[in-house]
Amino acid sequence: MTSLSVEILAAGATEPITSAGNARLGIAVLAGIAVIVLLITRFKLHAFLALTIGSLALGAFAGAPLDKAITSFTTGLGNTVAGVGVLIALGAILGKLLADSGGADQIVDTILAKAGKSGGRAMPWAMVVIASMIGLPLFFEVGIVLLIPVVLLVAKRGNYSLMRIGIPALAGLSVMHGLIPPHPGPLVAIDAVHANLGVTLALGVLVAIPTVIIAGPVFSRYAARWVDIPAPDRMIPSRPSEDLEKRPSFAATVSTVLLPVVLMLAKALVDIVVDDPKNHLQRVTDVVGSPLIALLAAVLVGIFTLGRAAGFSKERISSTVEKSLAPIAGILMIVGAGGGFKQTLIDVGVGQMILDLSKNWSIPALLLAWLIAVAIRLATGSATVATISAAGLVAPLAADMSTAHTALLVLAVGAGSLFFSHVNDAGFWLVKEYFGMDVGQTLKTWSVMETIISVVAGGLVLLLSLVI
Repeated sequence: MTSLSVEILAAGATEPITSAGNARLGIAVLAGIAVIVLLITRFKLHAFLALTIGSLALGAFAGAPLDKAITSFTTGLGNTVAGVGVLIALGAILGKLLADSGGADQIVDTILAKAGKSGGRAMPWAMVVIASMIGLPLFFEVGIVLLIPVVLLVAKRGNYSLMRIGIPALAGLSVMHGLIPPHPGPLVAIDAVHANLGVTLALGVLVAIPTVIIAGPVFSRYAARWVDIPAPDRMIPSRPSEDLEKRPSFAATVSTVLLPVVLMLAKALVDIVVDDPKNHLQRVTDVVGSPLIALLAAVLVGIFTLGRAAGFSKERISSTVEKSLAPIAGILMIVGAGGGFKQTLIDVGVGQMILDLSKNWSIPALLLAWLIAVAIRLATGSATVATISAAGLVAPLAADMSTAHTALLVLAVGAGSLFFSHVNDAGFWLVKEYFGMDVGQTLKTWSVMETIISVVAGGLVLLLSLVI
């Protein structure tokens, strides 16, 4: 097994895995996760250190040489920070500009004035609608860094339960990420099973609406009872002093925040409509609509529409940018370590092991697709990896399906890919740190919410398959 683990780590889990190897990998995964949970909960070790140690323990339990396990961990950490770290930094800068200039307060005050007339009952619904709209064209991580400052400020200023406001926002983002193209997971699944994009999008919206209502505003009532915590002060810049002579208008502030959304949505629409890499318009939108450029553009525009509009000098703007980066250092390392743990899981062959074991399952195609995606999600922590792997496995089943059922197959995979986010998911640690929760609180709120989304969406897909 040791030699096989080396081959798996080096070649990306392309070799077949024996029954004994499957058993050992299963034990290794459970042991690695147990080490992480024990170090964090029992010994109160920082999550970054716990994830690092847990990743090395996983490799050791799987029989892989230590140097290979280290390579997997550092590769995953580097890839995660490279892909998400810059976006988190840019989002933090934009959030700090919003807060210090008074622009965020302008948004919060306006939202509170409108939704607050109902005594606060409309606030969770307002958050889920905003998050769903913003989450449509955005990667999940990008949506979080854009929305979290508003969520925290609304909860703080309006004296609302953080879970009552935050869960609906997270639900809106997560449902869009897992079910609705043009997110990468659904698009890859559509291509793998040769589904119709328009039909998948229409059925995805039909499934998404009741799912986000149940997992968002409805579940947030219970989440707020289970975890009653205030918005963490360390992540909320203090309200701009009252001696500010002016602050940005609501229109300018909203336009700045929505700029990256518009740019990325434009890219997605052009990619769908044009679908020609040589087309000049598509080449331009591919650049300006990439998450990095779109967020960078929003920051640069925000310097003028937010900072300068509030009367900030060049020195004050530079200081604001500098101060925005310090609070996210810990988040970056924890999220990166979560990515390292995920990569270690993938490299020791856990995803391939689950695919091999599931080939002989004799159950309905849609349920099989959901279960396979669930298993890979639990093992690797990545919704995109779960979607891509499961879609590839069930693609042959779509050969004799109708257009509608092929679209439902894509949605079943997407629903399964969201099941029970836990310690091997970078998103788990991102939400934990932003909301200032411990591991147990994150499991009772974020993880349960993800499971509700997965089960409700999966159930709706099965119901639709009976009537269309």
